[in-house]
Amino acid sequence: MPVESDAELREILGMTRVAVVGCSTTPGKDAHEIPKYLLDHGYEVIPVNPTADEILGRRAYDSLSEVEEDVEIVNVFRPSDEVAGIVDEALGRDDVSVVWTQLGIADDESAERAEDAGLRVVQDKCIKVEHQKLVT
Repeated sequence: MPVESDAELREILGMTRVAVVGCSTTPGKDAHEIPKYLLDHGYEVIPVNPTADEILGRRAYDSLSEVEEDVEIVNVFRPSDEVAGIVDEALGRDDVSVVWTQLGIADDESAERAEDAGLRVVQDKCIKVEHQKLVT
């Protein structure tokens, strides 16, 4: 069952290393502004976007599998039908604790698969909104 409680969301938001899959190079887009917000609030943001070399002054990786840094949270800014592949990549790593899909993005089958493998899942919630509500 995806995480819903404020206490558990607060605990997850205490993690600091966030790989943002679908991070955008375009200022003004949520997939750019929300990772920027996370950076501004002390998170280590690792952009994942196969069409960019650098986003927000940080190296962008082509895929989650290629990220060299440790990852705690995988924050997904891709359509729901791409979540299954992203979960596959998350499960292929041994450092991911949480898969967090942004508002409007959900895949119950992939969420259940991730949870069965021991990951926590947050679906259909904006990480910035939850941070503003629970942390700041």
